Amino acid sequence: MTRTATLGTLVAVVGFLAFVEFTSGVLQGYYTPMLSDIARHLGIHDADVNWFEGAQLMLSALVVPAFAKLGDMIGRKRMLLISTAITAVAAFVLPFTATFGVFLVAWAMMGFYVVWLPLEIALIWSRARRIEGSSTITAKAAGILVAALEGGAIIGALAGGALVDVLPLTAVLLVPAVLIAACFFVILFGVKESPEKTGGVFDTTGLVLISLSLIGLTGGLSLLRLPGGVANPLSWIVIALGVLLVVPFALWELRQQDPLIDVRMFRSPALGPVFLTAGLFGVSVLGAQAPLSTFARTDPAIYGYGLGTTGFATSLIIGVYLVAMIAGALGYPQIARFATPRITLIGASVLVGIGFLLFLPFHSAYAQVITNMVIVGIGSGALVAALPAAAASAAPHTQTGVATGLTNSVKTVGGAIASCVFGIALMHAVAGSAAAEGTAGSFSGYVTVWVVCGATALAAAVLLLFVPKQAFTDRAGHAAATEPAIG
Repeated sequence: MTRTATLGTLVAVVGFLAFVEFTSGVLQGYYTPMLSDIARHLGIHDADVNWFEGAQLMLSALVVPAFAKLGDMIGRKRMLLISTAITAVAAFVLPFTATFGVFLVAWAMMGFYVVWLPLEIALIWSRARRIEGSSTITAKAAGILVAALEGGAIIGALAGGALVDVLPLTAVLLVPAVLIAACFFVILFGVKESPEKTGGVFDTTGLVLISLSLIGLTGGLSLLRLPGGVANPLSWIVIALGVLLVVPFALWELRQQDPLIDVRMFRSPALGPVFLTAGLFGVSVLGAQAPLSTFARTDPAIYGYGLGTTGFATSLIIGVYLVAMIAGALGYPQIARFATPRITLIGASVLVGIGFLLFLPFHSAYAQVITNMVIVGIGSGALVAALPAAAASAAPHTQTGVATGLTNSVKTVGGAIASCVFGIALMHAVAGSAAAEGTAGSFSGYVTVWVVCGATALAAAVLLLFVPKQAFTDRAGHAAATEPAIG
């Protein structure tokens, strides 16, 4: 096959996958403006909205390792179809229940969509890695996918914010379910399967061990949210067990010829900091979504803080933020050509940190919040596109799907931890204040969100200073692709 034909096939694949990411973006943007409405519909506190995020992040952390490995083994298109079908079924449950437990389970099951982007980038890399400039091609494709994702999120946020103000919530919740169903058929008929499959035997024991570890960690975090959970020793014991179970998992994986996750990748001077950066980035890009929405909706006339925005006005804030993310995603490969991917990643992390820390003095006006979110958005867009592409270029070719999936898994764990911490912080209202008697989160909780998100982003920038200078370039990517493992 000629280089032109190969590129033509790759462009076609990226085009269809862009629709998948557009759908993913709608899911990520559509519900955010209506979180307070959903809370009122279910009769729960604003801080309890974090249960949705936490439950979905917990399930996402469990499914990504398995689906990423199965994608490498039996085909990424096949795993895309399975995850899309599960997401669609869960989305159709949401409009027809007002029970918190059922809604929570369905919302969590929608977390299967998080495997889409790592599977797509691994699929693209598998087609591009034999073409000259494969790392650059993959980075550009990742930028296009993230732009489609954020474009979908903008449309989703604007549509969600507008519809929730004029239609019954049941009708509003049906819209994304129909779109996911359409997405299934786009994948079925428009996307070709991976050109290479590694085959092998699935590491079931490894999956059980890492699943128990993640369940322990995220389950313990969920226990912390319950009344008295922070003071309950059981919560901390479960968390500790979850963390300790990582040890037998790692020892098991080191002995396997075909492990679920090649833990040696964490020793790589290029991949190790990328995975840690993904976890720190997850704190802000995943854990802060609900608090930012509820802060904007909080009425300052009642509580003394917030913006008191309507659903549509909140969606405009989210829309501007997502436009900034598109700029960051599309700008990343261009800037990386001149400043190296490593320096660009550092700069993106710094932007996220600065944007969140600006909330401390500037949070009382609509324009101030939008300005802060533009800065955060540019950095976040670059990181969303760059992290899986960087992992793909630095990983052994037999572990491409696993490496890109790990960026999502670790990011998800970071988001789950942050979601728990932020939920507890928002519940901690000052006694006698309006927040203590109403449904809004505490102002001190929002300050905690901004400080933690800013600090973790700056910590990620420091970590990336230790990455080799030529990491994630075509030269480095070629070396990784020709090595059987990372030792």
